[in-house]
Amino acid sequence: MRYQVLARKWRPRSFDTLIGQEHVVRALSHALDSGRLHHAYLFTGTRGVGKTTIARILAKSLNCETGVSSKPCGVCSSCVEIDGGRFVDLIEVDAATNTKVDQMRDLLDNAVYSPTRGRYKVFVIDEVHMLSNSAFNAMLKTLEEPPEHIKFILATTDPQKIPVTVLSRCLQFNLKQMPLGHIVAHLTSILAAEGVPGEVAALRHLAKAAAGSMRDGLSLLDQAIAHGAGRVEEAGVRDMLGTVGDDYLYGLLDGLAVGDVRALLRIAEQMDERSLSFDSALQELATLFHRIALVQFAPDALADDAERARLAPHAQRFDAEFLQLCYQITVNGREQLPLAPDEYAGFSMTLLRLFAFRPTTAPALPTMLAGAGAAEPIPISLIVSTHTPVGENASREAPPRPDTPAAAAGDSAATSSTAPLPGDWHGIVAALALSGLARQLAQHCELAQASDGSVTLRLSPAHKHLLGRLQQDKLQAELQTWYRRPIKLNIVLADAEGETPAVRQRSEQRERQERAIAAIEQDDFVRDVVDMFDATIDEASIKPV
Repeated sequence: MRYQVLARKWRPRSFDTLIGQEHVVRALSHALDSGRLHHAYLFTGTRGVGKTTIARILAKSLNCETGVSSKPCGVCSSCVEIDGGRFVDLIEVDAATNTKVDQMRDLLDNAVYSPTRGRYKVFVIDEVHMLSNSAFNAMLKTLEEPPEHIKFILATTDPQKIPVTVLSRCLQFNLKQMPLGHIVAHLTSILAAEGVPGEVAALRHLAKAAAGSMRDGLSLLDQAIAHGAGRVEEAGVRDMLGTVGDDYLYGLLDGLAVGDVRALLRIAEQMDERSLSFDSALQELATLFHRIALVQFAPDALADDAERARLAPHAQRFDAEFLQLCYQITVNGREQLPLAPDEYAGFSMTLLRLFAFRPTTAPALPTMLAGAGAAEPIPISLIVSTHTPVGENASREAPPRPDTPAAAAGDSAATSSTAPLPGDWHGIVAALALSGLARQLAQHCELAQASDGSVTLRLSPAHKHLLGRLQQDKLQAELQTWYRRPIKLNIVLADAEGETPAVRQRSEQRERQERAIAAIEQDDFVRDVVDMFDATIDEASIKPV
């Protein structure tokens, strides 16, 4: 028996077997069962999502010998002939090769005749956006008021090119791309039915390469079966597609998380030896950063439980702000790859840029410390917790740590478990290695109470938007590093009773600005210029130094 490709063999024959287009199936089923049938339908969507398949199922539903319904029998002569592509009253037209107005007129002249076998004569016009303007104009009248026995089904991948006069005469259904999980599940069921052994990881690679198209997924599955001599294995699929394996991508994540630049460059060299596409590697790496960010902010957006579980540890290891920067660096690196001296140089430079902008301002890099005698690279968290912040706020003297001699002398009399901790909140905030929203949260808080086991902060309700779980966890971790003991952080919403670090910072900035303006106004040269030219001083242009 002649072999039939999987995309044709497993084409859905009814609405019940259609995958991933529930919103379209629901609307068409209700219309067929209630008899509220429109004369023209327009299906839009990317390739391989089911436009032609739905058109044929709809034609079967209209012409089934058991009657018009959303569940055609599939065994009558009309259903069998439609499935076989030989039903005389189902006219399928490829608009890409029939673009002229004369060909459209011939088609419409045939529309006035009653159907030969079926209940309705169904015209399926695929890639309808390829028709010329004259052809569109020729079909407008018939499309608006066709004979009762005529149904038009239009399909296109580019609805923007269809005149609005045609769109207004059709019921439009937008078919969505197939989710990755749907494609994997469908490919798994097909392999089971075909008796072909396969690995789920390999099917995930095929589904990802299909990019939302079920037909592309089935075509790739055909190719993978042939490539693997009757088996679908992850290694073979990766070689067939030329994709970068997850071991390389997650190895890059691990090297970036611990600050091991040698590991990053070693992986780049291994990829170069295997002649893997660096463009695809940057694309996959950007996708991975995007998925990790989803786990951090909206884990429910990932429908695949296995993927969510695998990405969860990386979501905890990476700072949210740094992850956004990683995504931007990777996307820009891919865009600049053609401008690099060669692809390896562009890819390795992107990795070095990711390493250089990781969240640490320590003067010594992890690999430098490792090369000085340490056996393993020092984790980023250790470097961040031991460096001294640099900046305007760091110029003030930070309060002594609890285990320093000054702190020990002050706490020697306190032996209770609720002994107070050092409470110079302004100095503590200036010394903490925080950034982004976590630093804003600390700066807008006021120290209410600090005991040996907990720190209670007071936050104005006006800034309650800063109370994200991620920001609180970062602040608590830095306080534990600062106090060098376990600390439970409590934040209560209440109006501040004193001056928060943010308020003090604004006051200091305002005072510096006023001093700068006064210095300019009192300058003899400036005063002479103002008097000579009757000029005015633009205070907004004055910046303190």
